[in-house]
Amino acid sequence: MSILAAVAVPHPPLIIPEVGLGKEKQIQSTIDSYNKVMEFVASLEPETVVIVSPHMETYADYIHVASGSGESGSFSQFGAGSVRIDAVYDEGFVDELCDELKSKDISAGRLGHKMSELDHATMIPMWFLNKYLKAYKVVRHYKVGQVVAEVAARLKRKTVFIGSGDLSHRLLEDGPYGFDSNGPVFDKCIAESFRESDFYKLLSIPSNVCEGAGECGFRPFVMMAGVLDCKSIEGNLYSYEGPFGVGYAVAGFKVTGESRDNNYLDKFLNAQIEKNSKSRESSDEYTSLARASMEHYVKTHSMLSRPDGLSKDLIKNRAAVFVSLKKFGQLRGCIGSLAPTCDCVADEIIKFAVNACSYDPRFEPVREDELPFITVSVDVLTEPEKIGSIEELNPKKYGVIVRSGHKSGVLLPDLEGVDTPQEQIRICRRKGNISDEESVELERFEVIRHF
Repeated sequence: MSILAAVAVPHPPLIIPEVGLGKEKQIQSTIDSYNKVMEFVASLEPETVVIVSPHMETYADYIHVASGSGESGSFSQFGAGSVRIDAVYDEGFVDELCDELKSKDISAGRLGHKMSELDHATMIPMWFLNKYLKAYKVVRHYKVGQVVAEVAARLKRKTVFIGSGDLSHRLLEDGPYGFDSNGPVFDKCIAESFRESDFYKLLSIPSNVCEGAGECGFRPFVMMAGVLDCKSIEGNLYSYEGPFGVGYAVAGFKVTGESRDNNYLDKFLNAQIEKNSKSRESSDEYTSLARASMEHYVKTHSMLSRPDGLSKDLIKNRAAVFVSLKKFGQLRGCIGSLAPTCDCVADEIIKFAVNACSYDPRFEPVREDELPFITVSVDVLTEPEKIGSIEELNPKKYGVIVRSGHKSGVLLPDLEGVDTPQEQIRICRRKGNISDEESVELERFEVIRHF
């Protein structure tokens, strides 16, 4: 058992006195808790500290591991360049971690790492830890907590994990990011999870709550759950507060042994499989056909032939179709067209289900072991119509096409987190690489959505 403990901490820059210049006293409870949890970490005398920051280089389909002998950083971007942090990397741990990730066919490693200054979400935990512990090495990377635990055990390296992340950024109307009703919900779920040392609650937070909350700590905390999976722990929520409209929680979890009862990852995955199984039983022939096409292609790398016995609506009608895939509530692929490309709707669904699972350039192709966790929806589009102004849009009813010359961006209607026409257009501009200064033409369309 080489994982000694894991801690969750926030990273507000003003918590550093040279940055806060007195404002840090408004989060004195967080400061006091930070000191207590890092004193606890130091008492365990770890050899390696694994730090996960949401502000490291990240990629949709690649797990980044910082490499080299080490890096440094300062708080110069916050007006305190005299405060510097130096990190010495545990190169042996990094080597073993990359090898283990590769052996599990997980797309990961050192690619894409730019030797640069440490980010503040890494430096702030180190600033506090350095008060109490001097001789330790660092591993900085993203995702896959169970693999970290395996590597630590194999190397017999006394290891502590630090998940650096703030909670909701949308707790107050007059806060820097405004208010969203999901903000307090998210923070309450996290606080309960930490207080009860129950990471199943954390893993079960709906994706729309995370998105609405505007958080930055969920993914580091999920990785912490992986590190602590199947371990008996003694947990402590030291403090929670959010005086500036951003939630700050400090928690620590000491590992006391092994425990199969704490297999919250398996419990979560099994619950997702059961949920998706029930969803498939109630799905209509549109989504059933899309799922069949996806599963057939992933397993055989060949296109599904159009099945017999489909309804006339599928084989007699022509229409544009989008097929969307999600995994644990997060987009996993979405491709379609704005005009029919095949002889019938059924063929459109078969075609774009394959494209969504294997040829969406934003994602790696769906693997067979992911299929039980993938949910499918099918949108059948009406013919787009030109509109004269943004006032003719309704994000719950209409999808939108934004065109500027040969460039265009498309967004489906009734998407989580997209509540205004302005947000629709902003997203379409980004997707179409259309700047805010370029004039655009707008089109709208409706969809019949099948789950």
